[in-house]
Amino acid sequence: MPTNAQHQPSIAVYPGTFDPITMGHVDIINRALNLFDKVIVAVAVNSAKDPVFSLEERIQMIEDSFVGQERIQVSSVRGLLVDYAYRQNAKAIVRGIRAVSDFDYEFQLALMNRKLQREVESVFLMPGFRWIYISSSIIKDAARNGGNVSDLVPPHVDRKLREKFAPRY
Repeated sequence: MPTNAQHQPSIAVYPGTFDPITMGHVDIINRALNLFDKVIVAVAVNSAKDPVFSLEERIQMIEDSFVGQERIQVSSVRGLLVDYAYRQNAKAIVRGIRAVSDFDYEFQLALMNRKLQREVESVFLMPGFRWIYISSSIIKDAARNGGNVSDLVPPHVDRKLREKFAPRY
């Protein structure tokens, strides 16, 4: 049995665009913390997407969601996620699954990641039932059109959405 001095912390990477972070994301991160010693929230830089919030804003919103939680690290990631996870000594990539339709896509990604880096596992977590229907896209659409999303995002994110969509919110 290894001593604490020899213990290698188990690390997971939880990737996404987080535009913005939602309570579903927060729930998945908290669930991952029950399984891993450290969770790296990797904010994806994806040229195919046109985020509402800048990379810096998204990172700050995530950090503000987990103030004082030393087991959570937030960073940006470019390129192949599985290579990033490997460089971080992560044992796993955590992905949230809301529906069967999510699983099909995520399963394909997991198989490709396994082909590229066998040392990094894919772990699928479901959010709590109350968050299972939300996504950043749905929240942005609702906020953009004046909907109240205050119970679906952390309070500071709700304020940022109100600022971003002020004329209509």
